Amino acid sequence: MSEERMDVAGLAGELRVALGQLMRRLREQAEGSDLTKSQTSVLLRLERDGAATATALARAEGMRPQSMAKIIYALEEEGLVSGSPDPKDGRKTLLSLTEAAREQFRTGRRAREDWLAKVIEAGLSDEEIRHLAATTELLRRLAQSP
Repeated sequence: MSEERMDVAGLAGELRVALGQLMRRLREQAEGSDLTKSQTSVLLRLERDGAATATALARAEGMRPQSMAKIIYALEEEGLVSGSPDPKDGRKTLLSLTEAAREQFRTGRRAREDWLAKVIEAGLSDEEIRHLAATTELLRRLAQSP
């Protein structure tokens, strides 16, 4: 393996660790969420992709329909998801986010972004902030790679 490749491999490892640490810190900023990872994943999918049936959600999340039913029940009990008849097939129920869920997303995102902005402003020089801005675009490109 060439020295250049070893540097890229090392950089990849360091980047993975640093991004993981940052993501953990950002998650800490979301106050009081008692949701499981699976519940959060379903909410994020509904936010991103829009209304869906429980079957479609189970397939998209790679889980059994029975497991998805438990997640949906818990989210409905929390008032975060509601169902309505599918206009294409009245036998099916389309699940979507409630306004309470949307507000929880907005509030959580604001808290995380406020924390991150304060940390950036307090901990980085103007030059470092410019480097971070340029790096953000590179990270976005990496995230969109196949």
